[in-house]
Amino acid sequence: MYEDYWNLNVRPFENTAIPAFYYPAEAAQGTLLKLRYAVENRRGAALLTGGEGLGKTLLAQLLLEQLPEQFTPKVHVVFPYMPADQLLAYIVRELVGVEQSATSTIADSVQAIRRGLSENTRAGNHAVLVIDEAHLVSDFNALETLRLLTNLETDGLLDMTLLLVGQTEILPALRRTPAFETRLAVKCMVKPLTVDETASYVLHRLTTAGARREIFVPAALERLHQITGGAPRRINRLCDLALLIAFAEEQAVISADQIDAVHEELVAVSTD
Repeated sequence: MYEDYWNLNVRPFENTAIPAFYYPAEAAQGTLLKLRYAVENRRGAALLTGGEGLGKTLLAQLLLEQLPEQFTPKVHVVFPYMPADQLLAYIVRELVGVEQSATSTIADSVQAIRRGLSENTRAGNHAVLVIDEAHLVSDFNALETLRLLTNLETDGLLDMTLLLVGQTEILPALRRTPAFETRLAVKCMVKPLTVDETASYVLHRLTTAGARREIFVPAALERLHQITGGAPRRINRLCDLALLIAFAEEQAVISADQIDAVHEELVAVSTD
């Protein structure tokens, strides 16, 4: 709606995990390096955690894209909130391409995964399983079964790396299962952007979308960080609405006062 007004090719602040809009903050780059280390060295499991809206899913997607071709199959489970038997049946289908029957047990699913991954390892490959929103895996049996999968090996090589991606609520659950926590070769905590990174993040997304001039004045970028705490999802929501309202009001740039006004409007709507 506002793209033509701001001379943009696309909307720059969509809250979807689009790799082209990835902002390579120093901490994020370090996190990707650690996760790649875990996978490429065939570690059993790794953890990527942090608060809501900090870009964990995008980092997981970038990791999968950056891995060499022998790291296959790559499966990304985005909604794991299901009983252990259903979760395992889904993983079997996605990971080894086997459809389980309605009467299949957890043991049947584990055996199907074992056979499929063993063949995969002997072919010179290594599987990667990402469980996104892992804090929603509240079923202890499901968590324990995932742990058991990290033990599968063929000819002395682990068959798979499991990456748990979730909010910090997953940490107490892992502490209650020390056998799982000790399998985590890497633990990464995603942190909010700093004030300078927030400004660079906004400018990066605008430039990627085709912006050729200043749209948010420096004071507006500083205010954005104060309001959002450096959380990319919150930044995106506020910037998107600010662009829309400034377009409707035919403003040339977006000021700190306009950021405040948009924020107040969002707060008013959320409390109604």
